[in-house]
Amino acid sequence: MIDRAVRRRRRALFLFFFLNGIAMSSWVTRTPDIRDHLGVSTGQMGLVLFGLSVGSMAGILCSGRFVSRFGTRPVTALATLLVVASVAIIGVGSALASAPLVTAGLCVFGTGIGSGEVAINVDGADVERITGTAVLPTLHGCFSLGTVIGGLAGMAATAASFPAHWHLAAVAVVAAAIFAYAIGAVPAKIGIRAAPPASGPTQPSRPQVWRDRRLLLIGAIVLAMALAEGAANDWLPLLMVDGHGLDAAAGSLVYVGFAAAMTLGRFSGTFFLDRYGRAAVVRASAISGAVGLSLVIFSDSSAVAAAAVLFWGLGASLGFPVALSAAGDSGPDETARVSLVATIGYVAFLVGPPALGFLGDHYGLRPAMVVVLAFVATAVFMAPAAGPRTPVTDSVRV
Repeated sequence: MIDRAVRRRRRALFLFFFLNGIAMSSWVTRTPDIRDHLGVSTGQMGLVLFGLSVGSMAGILCSGRFVSRFGTRPVTALATLLVVASVAIIGVGSALASAPLVTAGLCVFGTGIGSGEVAINVDGADVERITGTAVLPTLHGCFSLGTVIGGLAGMAATAASFPAHWHLAAVAVVAAAIFAYAIGAVPAKIGIRAAPPASGPTQPSRPQVWRDRRLLLIGAIVLAMALAEGAANDWLPLLMVDGHGLDAAAGSLVYVGFAAAMTLGRFSGTFFLDRYGRAAVVRASAISGAVGLSLVIFSDSSAVAAAAVLFWGLGASLGFPVALSAAGDSGPDETARVSLVATIGYVAFLVGPPALGFLGDHYGLRPAMVVVLAFVATAVFMAPAAGPRTPVTDSVRV
């Protein structure tokens, strides 16, 4: 039996992931409108998105150390407040047609998402340990569910020509209310690591973590799958508008389809992990993602490309949470291991948007996505690092 406090804690974690999903998709679905309002090119939009990348990397690099020192609760609280504030800043930047302000808002947004990533996942891994069940795929499924709901709202707002700044202001209010309700259920002192002795034979754990070959391979899987997810979050509506000739509302609808496929994959992930184990699930996810990306890139039919986005979403859905779960139980010092793998994954968010924007400016967004396809294809061969093909009791529990 799971006691009431643990159930409330798990529900709060669901809400934090859900909040981040709504915030992310609310921005993504309005990118064509905001891009046009700012009057920037595809390459310049890549530089605007670079603010998100820089903030994400700054947040993820600091988060592990802060969690180890202060615990998950204060880090989660600060990170979520940054997300709420950033949505409002992006809205103001859109209203003023200020690319620097939108870039700054995205930097704050990335800092909030990045700094909260380790904290919430460490808390989720602890709930997995307590309950003995796979929780992280469902938690990440709540993020995807948030992207579906936020994406539908964004699509409706786009179709109704509702101003992006008022839309984002409403999202900030909703996110603040979710935060106020959920933060009290997160316990204190989770993830705090005792400081090592000043002298003695014991070496610091972090260099040992960096030397763990299996953990680095897990990080490479996260890098590939995070790039697949991040490329869709950054560019999918614009890819469908500029690369396949859809209008802005239809491009937003395709993104909603991607988010729905991500949600389906993550909520059904526990069943497949129970049946086939982590390695097989990661391999199948990478294959699905590669098939979807190939059709989006190489098919000239907008209908085929829109349908292929579902395979892209299914493929990207489980790689990140399953690899984080594998990292958490790959050895001692769970916080450092999750932090390291998440940091490697966030390299994709750092280099992805400007690189794809640069390539998109010179070759078009569809050819630029070949880079993403190449990374996802390599994850097929690295999948065994995620764990043996065994039941969930051995391969998923953190």
